[in-house]
Amino acid sequence: MTETSPSSADAALLHEVAELIVSALNLEIPAGEIEPDAPLYGEGLGLDSIDILEVALVVSKRFGFSLRADNEDNLQIFSSLRSLSDHIAANRVG
Repeated sequence: MTETSPSSADAALLHEVAELIVSALNLEIPAGEIEPDAPLYGEGLGLDSIDILEVALVVSKRFGFSLRADNEDNLQIFSSLRSLSDHIAANRVG
């Protein structure tokens, strides 16, 4: 398996993160229907702050790093599936 650039998520990671979101939040849409650049919050996928906390928890468990509630970059990190996946690609352990 080839390594991707540390700051850019590949299609497999985008799909894996979409699956995590669908599973963690029991969404009724297939992971493949989550647009990579559509907003996760509010319009778009329609997640609220509680949903984002759930996603942060499963991401932390799955990828081995903490997404802190007091991180000033959270609005950017959780702005879309692609930005969340890019953040994971740059910070995951292992």
